[in-house]
Amino acid sequence: MAYKLVIFDWDGTVMDTVPKIVNTLHKVTACHGLEPISNDAAKSIIGLSLEKAMATLFPEHQDNAADLALTYKRLYKEDTTPITVFEGVEALLAELKAQGILLAVATGKSRAGLDNLLAHSGLSDYFCVTKTADDAKSKPDPDMLLQILNELGVSAEEAIMVGDTGIDMALASNARVPAVAVTFGAASEAQLKAYAPLALCHSYTQLSDFLLSEHVDAEFAQ
Repeated sequence: MAYKLVIFDWDGTVMDTVPKIVNTLHKVTACHGLEPISNDAAKSIIGLSLEKAMATLFPEHQDNAADLALTYKRLYKEDTTPITVFEGVEALLAELKAQGILLAVATGKSRAGLDNLLAHSGLSDYFCVTKTADDAKSKPDPDMLLQILNELGVSAEEAIMVGDTGIDMALASNARVPAVAVTFGAASEAQLKAYAPLALCHSYTQLSDFLLSEHVDAEFAQ
């Protein structure tokens, strides 16, 4: 394989957390008496650091982004929407690791949030480096990926980013890292296609076929 490192986004890529995030954002608007937002609007900020997400989603309340973020953290912990690891995730991680491929996480979550879900999912031992919004500038600034590449001594051309949003695709592009998009997270297939990823994968079966093959199959990108 030409690559040495696979970098995964978390929300909507490794774990099916998008419904919980969207539900929590609706609760934030109700708690603060803000105008209701659509599900699509809520999904559009997934991947950003929390305060940046709040400032983007509620531009007229940018000065209160920190307070909104605190409310979100509290309500997220209280929300009972179930979250699960996508089917096929651990099998792929195990196979990649067995083949000597380095694995990392680049997420807009906080350090505490990611560490909690790593423990909850039982996947922490697969990743040699994890970066959060507490460790680097918010996506899509390339800082998060550049830190990972630097720490592991891997060039951008030797890495692949896997994500479910346009923010992830822009992050990869800004760091000059090739990207693969999964369509079962926050963004639609049409939204992801606009970023011309190496592949569009509709399941972990397809993602596994793509990452474990030595050549890109043209059908994936169509």
